[in-house]
Amino acid sequence: MIKIKTPQEIEEMKAAGSISKAALRRAGAAVKPGVSTLEIDQLVENFIRLHGATPTFKGYGGFPGSICASVNEQIVHGIPSPQVVLKDGDIISIDTGATYKGWVGDNAWTFYVGNPSDEFKGLCECTRDCLKAAIEQAVPGNRLGDIGAAVQELAESNGYGVIRDYVGHGVGHAMHEDPDVRNYGKRGRGVKLQAGMVIAVEPMIAMGTYECSVLANGWTVVTDDMLPAAHYENTVAITEDGPVILTCDDGGPWCEMQGGLE
Repeated sequence: MIKIKTPQEIEEMKAAGSISKAALRRAGAAVKPGVSTLEIDQLVENFIRLHGATPTFKGYGGFPGSICASVNEQIVHGIPSPQVVLKDGDIISIDTGATYKGWVGDNAWTFYVGNPSDEFKGLCECTRDCLKAAIEQAVPGNRLGDIGAAVQELAESNGYGVIRDYVGHGVGHAMHEDPDVRNYGKRGRGVKLQAGMVIAVEPMIAMGTYECSVLANGWTVVTDDMLPAAHYENTVAITEDGPVILTCDDGGPWCEMQGGLE
């Protein structure tokens, strides 16, 4: 069942979103060659707790980390580890979630480690543009298929694969609520969007195949051809005045973070 939020509840959700975005920025600032993903995880957990929130991911379904840290061919759900040390040329998708006063803020960004190749950068830039294109479709009267089609059309026109097995979702008091928000589809199809819906829009785009598998740890998802993937996400409220990004430092319409911090 899709849970419609009141304008007051959407305002309340901005606090959780702001903490999660600030934690994501803090994580991005720590991304550099020689840093382990566990170091970033610990930094983010401390930051979230310092601001009176709890890391949404930690313990969720048994997940051990406060962030998901997915490097190169890892699409999502990478487990932070002292053995995973970033090196120049990598890209890393970091997903952070913060729960504050009962509400969840959920967002992700793919960061450059040092100086990735132009191919890696092109993948990230296209995926970021897919996120923007999808959010632009998050208006009352449109349908979920309009969001998915916006991602699919842009990604595939640039030669990239759109991950099918993992999707966006509703957000509220729980991290995962109805509906599923696919990154593929046909315009004019699916659930009609209405004011008060809050969704996580999160394109996951691969340089090669969209086929993927889960590693033996039961969490980390990788591309089957081991080519890199990128992942960008914001929590978005659908309002009569247009989409409002809740995972945003200032509550404004866009938060830019290309390959680092802006």
